[in-house]
Amino acid sequence: MAYTDDQVRAKLSALNETQESIVTVAQWIMFHRRHADRTGQLWLQRLKDSGAGKRLNLIYLANEVAQQSKARKKDDFLIAFSPIIAEATATAYKGATNEVQAKLRRVVEVWRQRQIFEPTIQEAVEARISDLDKSRSSGRKPLLGGSLFSSSNGPSAPIELQPLVPMQIAISKAAVAISGSVSNANVEYDKLMDPQTPAPTPPVHAARLSALLKSLANAEGAVSESIKARQDLIGGLEKLLETNRTTLANEETQHQEIVTRKTTVEAKKRDVEDGIMRGLSADTLGSIVQGSPPSDAQPNGQHEPSTEPERPQIEELTPPPVESLTPIGSPHLGGEAAITIATGVDDIPEEQSNHTQPGSTVPPSFVPADPPAGFDLLSSLSMPPHHAYAASPTNGSAYKKRKVEADFDDFIGGDAMADLDDDVAELLRAESGGR
Repeated sequence: MAYTDDQVRAKLSALNETQESIVTVAQWIMFHRRHADRTGQLWLQRLKDSGAGKRLNLIYLANEVAQQSKARKKDDFLIAFSPIIAEATATAYKGATNEVQAKLRRVVEVWRQRQIFEPTIQEAVEARISDLDKSRSSGRKPLLGGSLFSSSNGPSAPIELQPLVPMQIAISKAAVAISGSVSNANVEYDKLMDPQTPAPTPPVHAARLSALLKSLANAEGAVSESIKARQDLIGGLEKLLETNRTTLANEETQHQEIVTRKTTVEAKKRDVEDGIMRGLSADTLGSIVQGSPPSDAQPNGQHEPSTEPERPQIEELTPPPVESLTPIGSPHLGGEAAITIATGVDDIPEEQSNHTQPGSTVPPSFVPADPPAGFDLLSSLSMPPHHAYAASPTNGSAYKKRKVEADFDDFIGGDAMADLDDDVAELLRAESGGR
């Protein structure tokens, strides 16, 4: 069957909501894919002239044709539907019942999931439906949670970027219009201006030229709209950029001020720590914290080296000399060396040359009464032998020294056994070897 406009209108009029009817008409239309542009225009016109229920069937038909073309990698109808699909979907969505609108949203969602159309075309379709939802709701919450394509489930655009959203939507719509009108104008222009094409009769040529002028005018208007939309978007972006530049300059100034304050606080912290190490007073530390330099600060900010405090007096480990421990009034030995004579009682130092005792300055209370002659000698015989210890210049040793020297003088000068009994004296002489 030959392709004519009447045949297309008849197929579209006989279309119903059954799957068989939609598939049959879709196969016939795809068979005549060479006339995809004309079929798209007739389809859009039929959709506008139909009621709400018939429009849904026509959207189902377009969906079938588009998906089959995508699967078979035949882009004829995809290119033909791209300029008009957003307008057609919005026409079918407007004034439809909630049930029909939900079905239309489901179809558009399938297009997004399967990427049937280009992203710009898909965004334009969703934007048109979202605009209709907003205008119909009038502040009410839309049915089914609002538009299926709204960003309610995801993060919304920041407040600063919201003025740019309508501009971007306008650019998407303009891009859709350009893709169709410019392509049609270019095709008609190539056909009419091809030198190899035979020239038609003047009336037909004039009519074709008029149609070409109309297509070129439509393409020009679409391009002008796109240019205006892009200029508005660039103006909004420049305004946003200028705002961010001003904010950036203010933040850089704040950053520099904060860095300066941080450096000042670090310097004061070091001064306070240095003052603590140097043992400064609380008043001096307070003046450092308040910003005034300490008393030892130089004009260039440096500190004078503080003098070291005197070292504390430490007790020496070396013992003091013996003379410092001798009590006042004790007898002093002469410059000559003393000879230590070992006896059974103690080590007694004896001078070599002079046996005369110097005048003693010891108080009388320290000198006991003289014992009887020969008492020390008898004591030495009755006492067990002792080890000799070095004499120390104390009061007791000085007393022993004087006492032994006096007894020795008496022993040398006279007979120490004169007052003893004859038996005792005889026994002592026998032990001493008969002396």
